[in-house]
Amino acid sequence: MATKLRPLWWEAWQTLGRAQLSLGEVELAVRSFQVAVHLHPSERLLWEEDLGWALQLREKQQAVRERASQEDEARRLLVEAPELKSDYDFESDEVIEACTAMADRQKKYEDLKKMAVVVDTCGVAKEVVVEGDNKPTSSSQSVLVKARGL
Repeated sequence: MATKLRPLWWEAWQTLGRAQLSLGEVELAVRSFQVAVHLHPSERLLWEEDLGWALQLREKQQAVRERASQEDEARRLLVEAPELKSDYDFESDEVIEACTAMADRQKKYEDLKKMAVVVDTCGVAKEVVVEGDNKPTSSSQSVLVKARGL
């Protein structure tokens, strides 16, 4: 409401951006912070903390989406198996090559499933190997904020 009532009030746009970040709407928050910066470009904290933080979150979201698409592609190649669609002579080396390619794809897919994106208290995201019980292997698990398997 504040941005509608006073559209030139930069603090309203900053507050709106922070609320949008709290709701997980990173793209909307980036836009709100950009409007606030446009209205009050001399506010250094707005540039460094709010807009910078929102841009970092957007990059991390894009990295997670890209990783998910890689896993989906690996799963699709595993299920569709283009090597096994042709008619093979079972006494040839083509069968061995097709099975080897399938095993490589399955290993790649399993490796992708064993990785998780972990964000620590400083906001640093990193990929860690997940054990069988879906817990990340890290020596300092007390600093972890959240972990999500892809």
